[in-house]
Amino acid sequence: MKLSQTRIAIVLAVLVVTSSGCGIINRIRAKNELNEAARTYREGHFEEAEQHSRRALELDPNSKSAPSFIARTIHAQYRAGVNSPENIAKAQEAIQAYQQILQKDPKNEEAYKAIAYLYGATKDEDKLRSWISARANDPSIDPAKRAEAYVVLASKDWDCSFKMTELPANKTTTLNPGNRASVAYKKPTDQKEFDAAQACVKRGLEEIENAIKLDPNSESAWSYKTNLLLEAKKLAEMDGKTDQAAELDKQREIAQKRTMALSEANQKKKEAEEAKQAASPAK
Repeated sequence: MKLSQTRIAIVLAVLVVTSSGCGIINRIRAKNELNEAARTYREGHFEEAEQHSRRALELDPNSKSAPSFIARTIHAQYRAGVNSPENIAKAQEAIQAYQQILQKDPKNEEAYKAIAYLYGATKDEDKLRSWISARANDPSIDPAKRAEAYVVLASKDWDCSFKMTELPANKTTTLNPGNRASVAYKKPTDQKEFDAAQACVKRGLEEIENAIKLDPNSESAWSYKTNLLLEAKKLAEMDGKTDQAAELDKQREIAQKRTMALSEANQKKKEAEEAKQAASPAK
């Protein structure tokens, strides 16, 4: 009986060692596949690099690097500006690969930004806005990053209005004495265009206020607040609301002063850091 138990114990020990050895060997092989993926990627052979990356994940399903390699190699196969179905499908495949990374690592900035880029590059504005809005409204995200997301959303709303107000048909420029130009804005003939711009500015100002609450010292947030207030002033002028336009211009001036103060403070901080680095002895 004891002999039989001893034999079983030996067999189990051999199996454990063999299994462990296979795991180590597979991890080594996976690392070699990733090295090949990196080499072929650098050489511009992105499909081959993807194959090596996928093989690495098969060999080592717990690899933290392989999923990133897979996403990057698929992303590299997408060609910006090419709207063929195959190319759009490649962008969507890359998005799915990055989303798989985020499922395991929700704070992976590379994956988040890559998805945002791909939605933008493929002109999928609805999904891009939803993607950025999700971060802006997520209380688990760092406040500064949430503020950045709100600024991006506000920038799109500013652009929505700016494209309308700056159309040649919607403004007239007059040269005053001393060659100083003054611009007068007039409402577009299509009321829907005006209403759309107003909705964009209203939403943009709400978004930028949220950004400033999260990060009061965000220079970009105050800069876009300045620009959005200028758009609001233009729209009020178009609508014949001169008093409202004057009040909005005062608010714009306050926001602009705050922007300039933050810009100067950031510049001084940058110069101080550069001076500190220059004074530090080289290691």
